[in-house]
Amino acid sequence: MQRRKFLHLSSLGLGAFSFKGFAGGKMAARKPIVISTWQTGIAANAAAWNVLRNGGRALDAVEQGVMVTEASQNCCVGLGANPDRDGFVTLDSCIMDEHANCGSVAFLERIKHPVSVARRVMEKTPHVMLVGSGAQQFAVEQGFPLEPQQLSAEAERNYKEWLRKGEYKPVINIENTKSQTSSAPKRFDNGEWNHDTIGMVAMDAAGNLSGSCTTSGQGFKMRGRLGDSPIIGAGLFVDNEVGAATATGQGEDVIRICGSHLVVELMRQGLSPEAACKKAVERIIRIKGSKAKEIQVGFIAINKQGQYGGYCIQKGFDFAVCYADDKNFLVDGKYLL
Repeated sequence: MQRRKFLHLSSLGLGAFSFKGFAGGKMAARKPIVISTWQTGIAANAAAWNVLRNGGRALDAVEQGVMVTEASQNCCVGLGANPDRDGFVTLDSCIMDEHANCGSVAFLERIKHPVSVARRVMEKTPHVMLVGSGAQQFAVEQGFPLEPQQLSAEAERNYKEWLRKGEYKPVINIENTKSQTSSAPKRFDNGEWNHDTIGMVAMDAAGNLSGSCTTSGQGFKMRGRLGDSPIIGAGLFVDNEVGAATATGQGEDVIRICGSHLVVELMRQGLSPEAACKKAVERIIRIKGSKAKEIQVGFIAINKQGQYGGYCIQKGFDFAVCYADDKNFLVDGKYLL
């Protein structure tokens, strides 16, 4: 009877489909897998993969991964980043695990790894977010050393250049350095530099999801400005039944639509990660209208089947994908404008 049933399915063209796409009657997931925003995600993914390939937890992977970027001392993320208008570097970060536990820090100064402080907030306090001097005090109490209050050489050059004009106009796709051939600071026609975020989401071998997001915010921002990166549901969201998403770009506009949460909810409705990211981008464009061409926002996401995808407003966004020892590569994000 079973043999006849199988032959009947094969005659309908279903036999090969069942074995190629499914395992045990369910779609076989690509796991473990980690994805992260921008070209810097390649190095971050490599660190995350060292955790995942050895059976480690996705939460540990997304922390270890973005720590690489935080420590890189460039003008994009971490203490080497461009300062606010008053000349101070402030950092924001969040992390979320498969149980909906989450932690966040914002407006944090002089701490090298805000993502690790965010994890301590999640694990050691009854709160989700700590900010400013309170976040710094907590970090020190947890054993994180205070780093020197000084700008990196590159950030100091950029800040002095910015002070000559005192203008604030974020530059899109600043994180994309694929075309940069020199170690010198990347300069733009308007004489400004800017920077943004690394967001990372991962699924481990057990099929559990986690995510992290860390940033120094937009260069030469108003003192006290926060974007989407430390906000659960905006810069990052994880639902272990559905998938995980993170965002990069103009944080104010990600906040307006609770962007990462929206992407996950769209995946819950059956959309693929790429289609869900596209829908979120479309919503921002509808809100911004003609001003959408002045900003960049990108989303990336994975679902429980290990499918991944991303979408952005304008050409130039890319993200890194890693799901095997020899599979750590960049993907050019699809775009609408």
